[in-house]
Amino acid sequence: MSITLLIAEDQRLFRQSLRLLLEREPDLIVVGEAGDGREAFDLAMQHKPDIVLMDVDMPKLDGVTATKLIHACLPDTKVLMLSVHDEDTRIIAAVEAGAFGYILKDADHAEFLHIIRATHRGEHVLSPFMPDRFARSAVAAVAEARGSEPSLLSTLTEREREILACAAAGRGNKEIADQLCVSVDTVKTHLHHIYQKLSVKGRVEAVLVYLHTT
Repeated sequence: MSITLLIAEDQRLFRQSLRLLLEREPDLIVVGEAGDGREAFDLAMQHKPDIVLMDVDMPKLDGVTATKLIHACLPDTKVLMLSVHDEDTRIIAAVEAGAFGYILKDADHAEFLHIIRATHRGEHVLSPFMPDRFARSAVAAVAEARGSEPSLLSTLTEREREILACAAAGRGNKEIADQLCVSVDTVKTHLHHIYQKLSVKGRVEAVLVYLHTT
């Protein structure tokens, strides 16, 4: 069965290179390319692809907002966010907006293709190139596997909960440090302790756990 894809990426060279990579595969069909969020939404409505590969940082209409619109209008279309950074807080907003998952741009081509095909099958893949589970249903699965997240959050100190709340609000380490009048190194140390206590592998998963339980 063929998988239809829409590529939404504002960097033309990366977009065209990605298309060449995908079109080498006999089961993947690229139905369109979008250079901004509005065009991505319009083309998604026109072609109704199986999967939209959406850059987080898009002009005219940002990737998160475009994802929310596509998810609301085309619930059968799965959106995979593309991001350079594994700690981009916009990924969190995208998951909340309905994105099925995300792929780091430094993933190798085999992993990239594997995630696309797994997504089409409705599977949430934990990639070695990504530090956390990337779909909302996976957050629930993590909760079920680990037990009650409120009990996990209760293991955090008051300062750790403050820092995690700031991270969930989209603040970077320096912003958190300035707000709490501590050093950036102190923030990083607290985050490391938070990851250990929550048994997560990175900032995004920690924030997803936080959002799932508050």
